[in-house]
Amino acid sequence: MHEIDESIGLMEPMLIADNARQRGELSDLALELAQKSSGLLHSLPMHMVDSLATLVRSMNCYYSNLIEGHNTHPIDIERALKQDLSDNPRQRDLQLEAKAHIMVQQWIDAGGVGEQALSAASIRMIHQKFCELLPDELLWVEHPTTGERLRVVAGEYRENDVQVGRHIPIKSASLSRFMERFDEAYARLGKTDMIFAAACAHHRLLWIHPFLDGNGRVARLVSHAVLLHTLNTGGLWSVARGLARNVEAYKSHLAACDLPRRNDLDGRGSLSEEALVAFTKFFLTVCIDQVDFMENLIQPQALRTRIQRWADESIRMEKLPPKSGAVLDAILYRGELPRSEVAAIVGTGDRQARRILSALLEAEVVSAESTRAPLRLVFPARLAGEWMPGLFPDKA
Repeated sequence: MHEIDESIGLMEPMLIADNARQRGELSDLALELAQKSSGLLHSLPMHMVDSLATLVRSMNCYYSNLIEGHNTHPIDIERALKQDLSDNPRQRDLQLEAKAHIMVQQWIDAGGVGEQALSAASIRMIHQKFCELLPDELLWVEHPTTGERLRVVAGEYRENDVQVGRHIPIKSASLSRFMERFDEAYARLGKTDMIFAAACAHHRLLWIHPFLDGNGRVARLVSHAVLLHTLNTGGLWSVARGLARNVEAYKSHLAACDLPRRNDLDGRGSLSEEALVAFTKFFLTVCIDQVDFMENLIQPQALRTRIQRWADESIRMEKLPPKSGAVLDAILYRGELPRSEVAAIVGTGDRQARRILSALLEAEVVSAESTRAPLRLVFPARLAGEWMPGLFPDKA
């Protein structure tokens, strides 16, 4: 009976039509986003890109979870990554949830899904990897009408029918067919359509609501993966931050996209194309805003000034040896620094150079893959307020 009632045509259109009235404007936004994202990536030394991307993963995790009402500050996330967990059971569970999110994004950033981010198999894999890392308490949801506790099964489509706010997603029996159509719609797209798909597929995945829980986080991770591959972002910016900072507009656009086609000028599908166009414009504008934000934040001279101010204050308080700032400055400028050059940079003997290096390593503002490997800059979450102001709220 569900097979008859729920035609896959119910979620059309899946993409912005070539003849849509705002197609040209959206194409301009996609081009602007591609150019700005590429410019940001190529303005930085590659080793600095890796360090910044690590911090941005914590930021992405923080804001994506915040949209779901889970407030775990990146400093607490950073502690969780070091197994420094809260004694409070609820806070500890949220730390582990955040750690799970970061581990999955790290897998994505390392090429885990590549160009297949919008395949049903990849989406199920993202959900599976996320849920497998969650504490048991976060794998249960309560049925809104019966109060029954239902277990979320990692990587498996829901077996229950649900309601999300005013939206009633498709029946569980129809999920496989709708996800097959999802697969088909977003396979083998050109670059512009793939950028659009980061937005369009974001809504359609939430509209389908394939999993009992975790759909919002998975959808945002999928959009991150699409943008990462299509634009080669280097993981330097986070759409989740922009969505969280405009959360009411985000949720309003998603709700509008759930609505049926308004009239004969509103596309040819069952759902409103005008609403999908408006959400895509909003989504791309948010992305551009986040690239601009990161570009302003890491302008070399401004970043150098902030790091030097922190180093000078740390030296004044005797938390770092004198001339530590010169080493940080050299690494910032060059991207990485051989250990053998530290003594020459600070103009002291090897013993003092080793003392400076030891202090910087202990402060976790520089790192190296081995005792012989070059030094690289680290961007700790605890220093983000001083080094990268505005990245996320200061911890109270």
